[in-house]
Amino acid sequence: MKNPPNRVTRPVPARAVPARPGPGRPGSGRAVPGATASGRSPLRRTLLYGIPVVAALAAGTGFYFMLRGLRSGTFNPHGVPSPLIGHRVPPFSLPGINAGGFSSTEIFAAHRPLLVNFFASWCIPCREEEPVLMALRSQGIPIWGVAYKDTVSAASRYLAAYGNPYARTASDEPGRASIDWGLTGVPETFIINSQGIVVWHMAGPLTPRLATQVVEPLMRKLSQ
Repeated sequence: MKNPPNRVTRPVPARAVPARPGPGRPGSGRAVPGATASGRSPLRRTLLYGIPVVAALAAGTGFYFMLRGLRSGTFNPHGVPSPLIGHRVPPFSLPGINAGGFSSTEIFAAHRPLLVNFFASWCIPCREEEPVLMALRSQGIPIWGVAYKDTVSAASRYLAAYGNPYARTASDEPGRASIDWGLTGVPETFIINSQGIVVWHMAGPLTPRLATQVVEPLMRKLSQ
């Protein structure tokens, strides 16, 4: 018997076997619990659409109060709520700059509303605030000043150069008493009522509008 002639055979390609649908896959006929036709659960859709709405409302509310503060002159971008609001002045006793000085005991003994203003000779915004403080002094508002982390000689030269709006001055060169006041920087102003309780606080320089629309009316009210 003759052998068959040599021939080349072509390999037969293997057929791809389709994957069996699993749970939750398209075509499986099984649905993932809580999923909708779009593949998103109701909770996920609520989060996707609800969070941007809440953020927009919060931003809008903050913007509204910012505009209202700008119109009234009470908006302070550097404002920090003081923990002293509604509390008595913390105990302290400080030496004077030129003479005297004062303490918390003397604030309580004054039995009248007054401003306590923290300043420093190295503070540029303090120089911008000086004319406002001088105007408040001319209205008969008592202002007691504390030089914060400043030497007595530098604070004395500063007051001689830019004017002295203070009825009394004290020096807190180490800055320890200012820590008890919750000071975040200078200038800062506190309004104290006749019982020695802090009723208002400003972290930053006083502006003319803030002085006329907030400080002066509040001081008149407290003096009644």
